[in-house]
Amino acid sequence: MNTNSIHITILGSGTCVPSLRRSACSVLLEFDKQKVLIDSGPGTTRRLLEHGLTINQLTHIFYSHFHPDHISELVSILFSSKYSGLVRSTPLTITAGEGFVKFFEKLTSVFGHWIELDKLVLNEMNISTSDHQSFDEFCVDTVPTDHNPESLAYRFTSKSNATVVYSGDTDYCKQLIQIASSANLFVCESAMPDDKKVGGHLTPSLAGKIARDACVDQLILTHLYPECDEVNIVKECRKNYSGPLWIAEDLMRLAV
Repeated sequence: MNTNSIHITILGSGTCVPSLRRSACSVLLEFDKQKVLIDSGPGTTRRLLEHGLTINQLTHIFYSHFHPDHISELVSILFSSKYSGLVRSTPLTITAGEGFVKFFEKLTSVFGHWIELDKLVLNEMNISTSDHQSFDEFCVDTVPTDHNPESLAYRFTSKSNATVVYSGDTDYCKQLIQIASSANLFVCESAMPDDKKVGGHLTPSLAGKIARDACVDQLILTHLYPECDEVNIVKECRKNYSGPLWIAEDLMRLAV
């Protein structure tokens, strides 16, 4: 693996709708030693195994918000970490927006010690403005987005200044253009086709507009409801964006 690159794998390109083709939302970023999971909807751990990693190799998990199609396998990951063959040798840092510690306390009130780990670090990012934190092999910046009160978009930057931006679920908002500015790769939700837009989510043409205005190098459309498979969402995105474009599929891999 090129240690100067960020290696990206789409673990889940879908939504809450059960699908054999698309697991729910999840993306894996691999640096040299640190393995970063973004969201963990249903199907994430299976896709992670298909990619060739186990949960005890993860060093960080970042959550965009607390909806089940983004966070539901957190409990499974922590519970599975109790198994002797998956005991962690290094801490797992879990980061989310404000309210995550209280959210986790409520989970432990239900599941008790079965999801409590000795090597677990809980971390909250500021949701009222932008925030920045540094880790060994990367740094991360966040901005609040227009979806849930705790919703965040993330910008990951490697030591070689490679950048990946993850939108999370959001409606159109100027701060998303700001955080995606000149990113090498923009992983952007595009839940519904243009003519079926719903509040709190983007469409292909809106994702393309944000990517164009942010001058990103490459764009991946993800978080695709079944309706997106019935229309030409590439054509819809091309109304506004002419750069390199991919439609996410589970286990799709890229590097920047």
